[in-house]
Amino acid sequence: MFHAATTDLQHFLMTYGYLAVFVFVAIESIGIPFPGETMLLVAAIDAGTTHQLSIFLVIIAATCGAILGDNLGFWIGREGGYRLLRRYGRYIGFNERRVKLGLYLFRTQGGKIVFFGRFVAVLRAWAAFLAGVNRMQWSRFLLFNALGGVIWATLYGLGGYFLGEEIHRLTGPVGIVIIVLAVLIIIASLIFVRRQEKQLEEKAEKAFPGPIENY
Repeated sequence: MFHAATTDLQHFLMTYGYLAVFVFVAIESIGIPFPGETMLLVAAIDAGTTHQLSIFLVIIAATCGAILGDNLGFWIGREGGYRLLRRYGRYIGFNERRVKLGLYLFRTQGGKIVFFGRFVAVLRAWAAFLAGVNRMQWSRFLLFNALGGVIWATLYGLGGYFLGEEIHRLTGPVGIVIIVLAVLIIIASLIFVRRQEKQLEEKAEKAFPGPIENY
């Protein structure tokens, strides 16, 4: 399945080039489940392997897509996001506790959420939308959003590029060790994030007791 998905992304990349990177990242950043980060990595690895794409332009395309998509997501969240969350949020895991959690986080450390959210799978798609829902000041949002987009695209782009250049060395025992370590890191990260989420939900409930409509 993963191979098939990657092949499809490579097809889009070969057909549309940098535009594919821009569009895929932008769609994901709006808040729509889409393989934007995966497309960035596929393009970066391809640039490092074949050198048919410029890694500099790949990074520029991803950065522009991230900033544009996030700003569209912010606008959607600001104009009607709260009503959408109240009506349909439960279908995508946004119950009242999580809505309160979002409210608590953006009121206490909104800039950090927008910046670091770019590096977390779930927040990458939802941070801009939630920032709009919670009425974060747009100028402040834009600053942290742009910084996060530039650094995210650069780190992932260069990481994929150098991986593409060295990919022939990641076979045999070395490749197996790297894959195992990556899986362990991902599992540990998921456990850590889940524990932190529960603690933060408790703090949010104390900060905003009672029905969410009161706030």
